[in-house]
Amino acid sequence: MNVYVSHLARALAATGLAVDIYTRATDPAQPDVVALEEGALVHHIEAGPRRRLAKEQMPPLAEEFAAGVLRRMRAGLAAGGERTGVVHSHYWVSGIAGLRVSDELGIPLVHTMHTMARVKNLHLAAGDTPEPSNRERGEQRIADAAARLTANTPAERDELERHYGVDEDRIDVVSPGVDLSVFRPAFRTSSRAGRRIAPGAFHVLFAGRIQRLKGPQVLVAAAGVLRRRRPDIPLRVSIVGAPSGSAGLDLDVLAGEEGLDGVVRRLPPVPAAELADWFRSADVVAMPSFSESFGLVALEAQACGTPVVAARVGGLTRAVCDGRTGFLVDGHDPEAWAAVLEQLHDDPETRTDLGRAASIYAERFGWEQTAEATRQAYRAALRERALAAEHAVVP
Repeated sequence: MNVYVSHLARALAATGLAVDIYTRATDPAQPDVVALEEGALVHHIEAGPRRRLAKEQMPPLAEEFAAGVLRRMRAGLAAGGERTGVVHSHYWVSGIAGLRVSDELGIPLVHTMHTMARVKNLHLAAGDTPEPSNRERGEQRIADAAARLTANTPAERDELERHYGVDEDRIDVVSPGVDLSVFRPAFRTSSRAGRRIAPGAFHVLFAGRIQRLKGPQVLVAAAGVLRRRRPDIPLRVSIVGAPSGSAGLDLDVLAGEEGLDGVVRRLPPVPAAELADWFRSADVVAMPSFSESFGLVALEAQACGTPVVAARVGGLTRAVCDGRTGFLVDGHDPEAWAAVLEQLHDDPETRTDLGRAASIYAERFGWEQTAEATRQAYRAALRERALAAEHAVVP
């Protein structure tokens, strides 16, 4: 989500729109304001302790954060700054704060869910902890009160309608973008050498949060099946990401149980440029998620010319063109995933064709397109607010 917000802010600023990002201060050394880009400022707001907190600790801070945002915005106005036209909140905790800012300043709220509690709870992986009821209630408040909601895909739009009762006319479909200057095809041989991947290895990569919802345990189990079925395949599995959520998931233990010592390598999150090299070093990127609002990793990998094998869930059905840029797998049976990986190993020509098509497909999803679709949502919110004001009845 941080990637989404920062890239969207830069792209909006490039169109001439002034963008102010308000985020919680997490370090005593952070200045009050930092320039992200010309026309885009990041404001650090006091709300709770100046340190990183788990997402479960955020909801009680929403009101304090909203009050801090309002103080900063009013101080800017008093100093001669421009009046804000639209509040755009991301994720439900920020949405709760955004509702108060919207109400007090009389400006429309546009909200992007990114993920939804009711959808996640319908697709829990074994051992996962359900999202709490206060999140469901908070999301419903936002869905009821926001002027517009943006969805990553038509499927997510349908989920907003079905699970939160949002009228389709209030939802704008805005696909996330990819930084095509970073995620692009390049020399795969040098990328593999830099990541210490042997020339003949069949390299499968997972990138994302290490939690059951994202399904890395499915990939490890599938790798175990493939290893036992085809010991001749020089398999390498790289898992890039950090643990997330309260439910523990020890992939090293799982890999040992599957007999994959020396096959599975775990790595911490890396900067975007390095992640692009990891994508280029892979023969296949695997996304066995149980739920995805979009699946930006799939597009980033494809932009690097690497085919993706993904679960047929949520936004992944739009991010991956089944049979053209990768494959979609029904369900999370390790046997089925191993079969698809085996097929791709045995057919390098298909892998090459899928990779070429993948990089072409990803070019449709630059951040410029995301920014323009977002601006259209802002314009719609402002038009509707102006129309409501015209028809307001004054006693």
